[in-house]
Amino acid sequence: MDETTFHRLLHRPGTLVDAGAHDGLITIPLARLPSSRVLAFEPLPAAAARLRAALADAFGALPPHVAIHQAALGDRTGEAMLAMPVLDGVRQEQWASTAKDYAAHRSGRVGIERFTVTLMRLDDFGITDLTAIKIDAEGAEYEILRGARETLLRCRPVLTIEIEERHRQGSTWSVPAYLDALGYDVMFELGGDWFPVCALDRATMQRASPDPAVFEASDPYVFVFYALPRENAAGLLARLRTAA
Repeated sequence: MDETTFHRLLHRPGTLVDAGAHDGLITIPLARLPSSRVLAFEPLPAAAARLRAALADAFGALPPHVAIHQAALGDRTGEAMLAMPVLDGVRQEQWASTAKDYAAHRSGRVGIERFTVTLMRLDDFGITDLTAIKIDAEGAEYEILRGARETLLRCRPVLTIEIEERHRQGSTWSVPAYLDALGYDVMFELGGDWFPVCALDRATMQRASPDPAVFEASDPYVFVFYALPRENAAGLLARLRTAA
């Protein structure tokens, strides 16, 4: 199940957050959900510009129920350094990260562009109707969740999170553990079945090169995880299984 389908099936009216919106692949479907208000966070300047253009093209104008923040989310406010690898002269925007600098992978093929970006905490927005979050942050997932702790406890949204050991070693343990402490069940979907995160075999399901110049990954490669508030998890999971 892809992230868009997950959010569509479990949609409730309210505010939805897209952290790492890039150029709108998920922002636009979220904005089309009924009675939704979307907060999209994209720190990379070029991607944020394309996000604005894509939304205007999809809706005829920039929709008033979507707010674009050219910023990264984290556990503090201020500024952060965003590093983006450049492979053979081509910017690898999907690898841009505030959590690592790629210095270990600099080579004749791999260069690095750096940007100073605004850093924000989700808790500082004081949201009271948050129903869903999507996070794609190349290793910064833990900090984003730390900065959203009070909002998660107050609103109990559902979450989709891309977590990869290649971006941050130990993250497939630490991020689910943090969510567990907040009363969330974390799981993944594979072949139409749903599994708790404890069933993840990292040696066979999370093997991938951290080097932007090396395209190597396990098959299957499980990197999208789903988090459901424990008090509602059984019913929500039943809905997902029925839809499948």
